Amino acid sequence: MGKLKCYELRKKDKKELEKLLNDLKTELSQLRVAKVTGGAASKLSKIKIVRKSIARIFIVMHQKQKENLRKLYKNKKYKPLDLRPKKTRAIRRRLSKRETNAKTLKQIRKTSIFPPRKFALKA
Repeated sequence: MGKLKCYELRKKDKKELEKLLNDLKTELSQLRVAKVTGGAASKLSKIKIVRKSIARIFIVMHQKQKENLRKLYKNKKYKPLDLRPKKTRAIRRRLSKRETNAKTLKQIRKTSIFPPRKFALKA
């Protein structure tokens, strides 16, 4: 099995990916046995390729899983921490736009009674 490409893996469904993952894991264990018993150099160099392919499969599986979770929590009020935007701690604690623009009844009345003054300048 040659080097796997992520764009090819994304086209496959979950069952195919799991089957491929099991195949690669068995192949890796066989290669490790060959390494201990003193196998050919070609087999030893293949260990790295198989390990990286396994990692790629895991990456694609996790990406798909996260994408599905994003769809599930799209319009929900609360989301899991890993789906929320990272930002900085201070920005996360900052008031939202709606909260900063909120005014009390007293403030609203006062601004309606005493609107901001407009001055005309002589040219």
